[in-house]
Amino acid sequence: MEFVHRRRRGAELFLLILSLVVGIGAYAAVGLGVDGEVPTDLVTHGLWLTVLVVGAHVAIRLRAAYADPILLPLVAALNGLGLAMIHRIDLARIAANPDRSSFAPSQLMWMTIGVVLFVTVLFTLRDHRRLQAFTYTAGLVAILLLILPLLPGIGRTINGARIWIHLGPLSFQPGEIAKVLLVIAFAGYLVLHRDALALAGRRVLFVDLPRGRDLGPILAMWLVSLGILVFQNDLGSSLLFFGLFLVMLYVSTERPGWLLVGGVLFGAGAYFGYLTTSHVQVRVDGWLHPFAQDSNAYQLVQGMYGMAWGGLTGRGLGQGAPQTTPISWSDFILPSLGEELGLTGVVAIILIYGLIVERGLRTALICRDDFGKLVATGLAVVFALQVFVVVGGVTKLIPLTGLTTPFLSQGGSSLVANWVIIALLLRISDHARRPPPEFLDPDADVDATQVVSLR
Repeated sequence: MEFVHRRRRGAELFLLILSLVVGIGAYAAVGLGVDGEVPTDLVTHGLWLTVLVVGAHVAIRLRAAYADPILLPLVAALNGLGLAMIHRIDLARIAANPDRSSFAPSQLMWMTIGVVLFVTVLFTLRDHRRLQAFTYTAGLVAILLLILPLLPGIGRTINGARIWIHLGPLSFQPGEIAKVLLVIAFAGYLVLHRDALALAGRRVLFVDLPRGRDLGPILAMWLVSLGILVFQNDLGSSLLFFGLFLVMLYVSTERPGWLLVGGVLFGAGAYFGYLTTSHVQVRVDGWLHPFAQDSNAYQLVQGMYGMAWGGLTGRGLGQGAPQTTPISWSDFILPSLGEELGLTGVVAIILIYGLIVERGLRTALICRDDFGKLVATGLAVVFALQVFVVVGGVTKLIPLTGLTTPFLSQGGSSLVANWVIIALLLRISDHARRPPPEFLDPDADVDATQVVSLR
């Protein structure tokens, strides 16, 4: 008996309607909470958001009919909620200083670009396995993108980290694009060299350590991550890239010894970064002693006060004061949401992220080829690590890193890259869930009772 997934595009459309209710409803609630009336641009905002989401849904129907039906509604809900929260902070900022510009319109424009790229990926990339041919090209381009912020003239240092480049009126973080390319490069490399990397070396404390001759890749990635930390003062990207490679290496080889080696290298690199980088020292000191009189953790403290004020159910959209936290529309948008939606709202948001990661890992499990398995795993791990680092930083679980919250934070580079990641996951999911050719052939002699649909 063969098991075949149903397309379930109708279920996706229903969930998309619910996600639009969340996004547009939150936008309306912000206007009611701040001004006591529905925003005058609610119809325009709602129509634009609906066109983008429905357009993405139509693209899936046409080019990835068997793709996971839950991923798009999840990210649509997050993106809509993020737009509403950015708009809420805009209103408070402009009320304090009318000369300030709004972030919400530009964020909606970046979402438009992200959805256009999302559709482009689905239409142009018919088979994810073609990406394996670009393994080394993707790796080389990723390294070049990570070097760009260090170049004089175009590189910019913002909030202590040199991770931005400016080209005329445009600015973006090339590291956001690099993380997608690195997943492709890591997956292609590990598929080719998995057997050699899986060989066991010396056994220590019931763990088979890798052979010394096979340590080259992880040492190279460790040095790249350390270089990002030292030269760019970017603690978050350093942790993300090294953690991504380590997890993909472990999944590929199933050798716990790599986790031990990676943990030792991570500890040594973190300690070296603390000793040599003042930016890291400030972050660690603020984490350890945020309430000290000479602490540089004002942003962290304000965010924690805001979440405490929000309590279990929150002050209500438009009823808090998230603008008192520096950069509340970007790095600290989660505490802003916690202040107005409470612990209940934050838990719901974290559960949505958990579902995105779960659907990505589920796609990896059912994928038929090794390259697709590793790419899906890597993309899911990118979300998992980034959300963990962000949530851990704003709740004082770990030092602040400066990473953006996917689909929520203001920032074009991150938003566009994350929409591309979802498109890749849906492409792999469509390939994994699509029935074998004999079930798609109407002339094939197959008993319909042998086809069992799965969710």
